[in-house]
Amino acid sequence: MSFLQPSGTIIDLGVNIDHVATLRNARGTTYPDPIRAALLAEQAGADCITLHLREDRRHIKDADVIALAPQLLTRMNLEAAVTQEMIDFACRIKPADVCLVPEKRTEVTTEGGLDVVTHFKAVQAAVKQLQAEGIRVSLFIDADEAQMNATAEIGAPVIELHTGRYADTEGAEQAAELERIHRGVLYGVSKGLKVNAGHGLHYTNVQAIAAIPEIAELNIGHAIVAHSVFVGWENAVREMKAIMVSTRLGARK
Repeated sequence: MSFLQPSGTIIDLGVNIDHVATLRNARGTTYPDPIRAALLAEQAGADCITLHLREDRRHIKDADVIALAPQLLTRMNLEAAVTQEMIDFACRIKPADVCLVPEKRTEVTTEGGLDVVTHFKAVQAAVKQLQAEGIRVSLFIDADEAQMNATAEIGAPVIELHTGRYADTEGAEQAAELERIHRGVLYGVSKGLKVNAGHGLHYTNVQAIAAIPEIAELNIGHAIVAHSVFVGWENAVREMKAIMVSTRLGARK
């Protein structure tokens, strides 16, 4: 847990290191090293390290996951598509958490939540296989009651609500999306689910999401990597965690 909140009872930050690997792969070098980024993020207050092993390996590579797993002092949250290749790989690595996500080769980044209703049997099989290895499973979904009902029926204990549409809008549209997410959080909690959130969050839009008291964890990557260009990696992590914690504490008053 973070030095800012050792008990982890305020709000956790999962630092996504994918785009450190993106920078490395852009020139085919060995730097910047995502493993070093993960370990420094832990020192700076990250509560877990998130990374997405995509089917096309556009950023994180198999070797990154294998090398990082035994070195983490917090926990690994491995994002993976619902494919047999990825589920088998996760079962070999045995991260603390696996977050099942939708994946399309043509997308720049994840465009929406996993459709658990449509792909119920495939998701259910993946969840069962992962849980048999002692891995906690979360599903990355939209704030939709049908998707949360399906998640609860499958038996996955955690959801991560997609905040991309909130992050990409402004004004009244953003306010409506925030309200939809808030309702989704409350509904998820009522179904007995731990509720996390993430996607598109940055230093000036994370506050309203962090203020929702029932959200346990936010997973943020691209904004931290981008900000680190100007302030340094550890400072970027510390600043994001400080914003989240101070917002949550302020919301409690």
